[in-house]
Amino acid sequence: VQLQASGGGLVQAGGSLRLSCVASGRTFSNYVMGWFRQAPGKEREFVALIHWSGSSTNYADSVKGRFTISKDNAKNTVYLQMNSLKPEDTAVYYCAAKPLVALQYNYWGQGTEVTVSS
Repeated sequence: VQLQASGGGLVQAGGSLRLSCVASGRTFSNYVMGWFRQAPGKEREFVALIHWSGSSTNYADSVKGRFTISKDNAKNTVYLQMNSLKPEDTAVYYCAAKPLVALQYNYWGQGTEVTVSS
């Protein structure tokens, strides 16, 4: 299984970015796809998730109303649309995948860096 994240960059506060995660190597129909982030000096934290089947979503309180997770089944791609970005959103963002019944994510992408300037 491979997860390839992209779309990070430098943006001013209030701006937007869209991250992409291309998944390959298996069928993900019974999987949950997640986005996590890790800021310098901090632990990795959950950002958002989406069920590959059914499209159920969940968000961290810190990003609710600003970030939107979505997917394109035909392209095996999960997106994270990030609007109204804040300097505290600066982090390396990772996509991850786990079977629906699993407790932990067992597949991780390489990360894409997002920097929000004030």
